[in-house]
Amino acid sequence: MPVPEVESLAELNELVEQWDRHDGRRRIGSRARTIDECFEDERPRLLPLPEDPFETGRVFTPRVDRYGQIAVRTNRYSVPVRLIGRRVRVLLHASHLVVYDKNVEVARHERLIAKGACRLELDHYLEAPVRKPGAFPARPHSTRPAPPGSSPPVHDAWWAAAVRAHGDAEGTRALIEVLLLGRHLAHEHIVAGLATALRAGALTADAVALEARKVAQAEDDPTAAEVPAPRSAAGLGAATVTFLHEWKLNHLPPDTRPLPSVTHYDQLLRHRRAGGGDLREGEAP
Repeated sequence: MPVPEVESLAELNELVEQWDRHDGRRRIGSRARTIDECFEDERPRLLPLPEDPFETGRVFTPRVDRYGQIAVRTNRYSVPVRLIGRRVRVLLHASHLVVYDKNVEVARHERLIAKGACRLELDHYLEAPVRKPGAFPARPHSTRPAPPGSSPPVHDAWWAAAVRAHGDAEGTRALIEVLLLGRHLAHEHIVAGLATALRAGALTADAVALEARKVAQAEDDPTAAEVPAPRSAAGLGAATVTFLHEWKLNHLPPDTRPLPSVTHYDQLLRHRRAGGGDLREGEAP
């Protein structure tokens, strides 16, 4: 048969599943029933699957080099830079590999098939610039790696504004914190949060995170998209950013308690000491 042309192993596996489903409707020779129908007769006679999982991956224990990479077979993969110089445990499967630091998963990559290839993930290198922002390119228009599917103009514009507002170091650190949000939020939500925060002049990672979560919440539950009246930057029209303290205050129940009074304490000022003389303000009775 001709060799299939695919972009990834995942696409090839999907094609194999389609071929399997199609083959199940085939009849072998002159048999009256299809392969799927014959298999249903055979299924009750099969032994059950074992209760304990059987690990099919191969284990390697490479050392992380100074570039934050490990060598597995003939290819190289990135891991978080905090692991430089340490040995990690790699579980290599047919289509992917998983990297563990002790028993904690720290990286996951699609397996490279070609020899001498390298697969790097930007997220693994963001932890170093958080501590040393100078290691990141100093100008927003520099040729830095962009996250998959990112919108560079939005990132660059927000970064440039943050640098003008907070300086090179703090502005760059804020951008890196925004990029690190990709570990917990979808990229399209972060881009939407960046755009809203930029229009409102909110140049902190917390503001971007809040706006991104609002977009995600609106997609999950459109009726939950209503938010309290936000505070907008002057002259920015429809650009709105809800600040955390305002959001929390608007979600608290109304406080109907009366204001505190010091009337009872004022009565102490009218008491006289046993030896005479009025008790002056500030003295103990």
